[in-house]
Amino acid sequence: MQRHTLRPFAGQTSSEHGNSPKASVSKVMRHAARFSIYASLRLLALMALFITATAHADNDSQSANIAIVTSESMTDSSDTLRKNNERSLTTPTQASAAASGDAIQQFVAGDFSKRQAMLSDWPGSIESLDSFVELIANDELYQGNGGQTYLLNAEDQLFTYPDKKETTDWPSDLSQITLTNALRSALIFGQAKVKLESDKPAQRLQAVDILADNIDQVDPAIITTAAANEDNANVQKALTALQARIDFKNGDLPTQIAAVNRLADSDSPQVLVDIESAIASDNLDPTLEAALIDARDSVARRIQISTWTGHIFTGMSTASILLLAALGLAITFGLLGVINMAHGELIMIGAYTTYMVQNLFQAYLPDMVGWYLLAAVPAAFLVSAVIGMIIERIVIRPLYGRELETLLATFGVSLILMQLVRMIFGAQNVEVSNVAWLSGAYQVSSSLVLPYNRIAIIVFTVIIVALLVYLLNKTRFGLFIRAVTQNRQMARAVGIHSARIDMMAFGLGSGLAGMAGCALAQVGNVGPDLGQTYIIDTFLVVVVGGVGQVWGAVLAALGLGVSGTVLEIGIGAVLAKIVLLVLVILFIQKRPQGLFALKGRFVE
Repeated sequence: MQRHTLRPFAGQTSSEHGNSPKASVSKVMRHAARFSIYASLRLLALMALFITATAHADNDSQSANIAIVTSESMTDSSDTLRKNNERSLTTPTQASAAASGDAIQQFVAGDFSKRQAMLSDWPGSIESLDSFVELIANDELYQGNGGQTYLLNAEDQLFTYPDKKETTDWPSDLSQITLTNALRSALIFGQAKVKLESDKPAQRLQAVDILADNIDQVDPAIITTAAANEDNANVQKALTALQARIDFKNGDLPTQIAAVNRLADSDSPQVLVDIESAIASDNLDPTLEAALIDARDSVARRIQISTWTGHIFTGMSTASILLLAALGLAITFGLLGVINMAHGELIMIGAYTTYMVQNLFQAYLPDMVGWYLLAAVPAAFLVSAVIGMIIERIVIRPLYGRELETLLATFGVSLILMQLVRMIFGAQNVEVSNVAWLSGAYQVSSSLVLPYNRIAIIVFTVIIVALLVYLLNKTRFGLFIRAVTQNRQMARAVGIHSARIDMMAFGLGSGLAGMAGCALAQVGNVGPDLGQTYIIDTFLVVVVGGVGQVWGAVLAALGLGVSGTVLEIGIGAVLAKIVLLVLVILFIQKRPQGLFALKGRFVE
């Protein structure tokens, strides 16, 4: 609608409309009448617009209300859907993740009844069950938000599971996984059940041991069923002994006597404890008492045999370590006549080389870290051999024929090497982990267990001795070493470069010391003082065996290792060392050349 106002037309003046006041008044009246009509029409139009706008406003308000209600309902539906989605992400998804994960994750995510059922019938592998038992025993298994599994070690380092990656994002409700008495009982018999079904006799023996430790709760039907299906002699023997123990506890007099007669063939310390406890009880039947006494003597004798077998094995493993450490010294001392006081530090260098190879595998080949030892053996040989040849070139060669000066110079070299190791690696011991395939032990009987790492050291020593004998007796290099050792001047006369042979033989002896350090890293601590522990014993082996004699070193190492272990059992470590040194002094006075004298003319 157009707006009309009283205003003169453009370009007109008041004179153009006449100068008479009457005419002016009439003109104004006409305009006023026209304005009143227009104003009335405009008012009506505004009223119509107001009514229409009001109607639309009501409709819009209703629409807005409908829209608000719809929006609120949609929002509520959206919130409900979001919450449902969140619940499906936190609970069902995690449950499905746990279901698709390993057994340990399923256990952590489950409730009490599910955990008890899992322990009674473990769904995973035997290795995962052993890992679970270890984590529980070390208090390392934890549960986070929504059932996630974490590992918390003694250094308060948190790791995700199963990838075992360290994390700094600690859950707000981190809680430790512990076992109640009911769960522990379920774990004991669940573990025994899983291991009894294993195809490995060693694991079935572990299952029998678990049941034997909880004999009061064992169902005899389990033992009967397992014995009927067992085809391994050792496991069958263990099951028979366990069944006999159950019969002795729960049977009548004839059953008890028969059980005691079967137990007489056992070598288990626990069986001996049960028999002695039964003998000490009152009102024993005479026949049963006589059977118990005979069984006690038989079991005690078998245990003693197993114990001494274990001592001899320990002595042989000690002898293998001594032999590895002394082989290199036997070559260098026999060939050069040098008392190398730095030989122990060459052993130490081999051990630290093993430590470095382990770290390299952990950093760059984490999937193959279990096989780092196969690379550490040649690496320890090469590093120690190179350092030994450098020592021979720089320190020992200018001092040939001057034994006292050589001894003092190599002693100074040993101090230098120890300080260098302290500067590089620190004064504390470093950790060299055992590889998985050398962990554990072979159980010969209930009272005799042979560790795999010591068995490996004995086998490794036998291989090294065989290779060294072949090298010295069947190769050109070995022929040159024997020629220079027996008669240096004649060897030079026939064209043998004795200086080069000296350097290479010294490197060979140093490399053997490095491999000894690699082996020692698997059974003992690795620190800057490692070599000082074995240097005296290695010299004793060389002197007793005979200078430059490999077989003499073998026999001397066996004698000193086994006799030292036996003496330690009887009189203690300190007195055993004193007695052993006295015996060595007496032997050297009686036979200065050692067990095997050097053949040939030894020209200075």
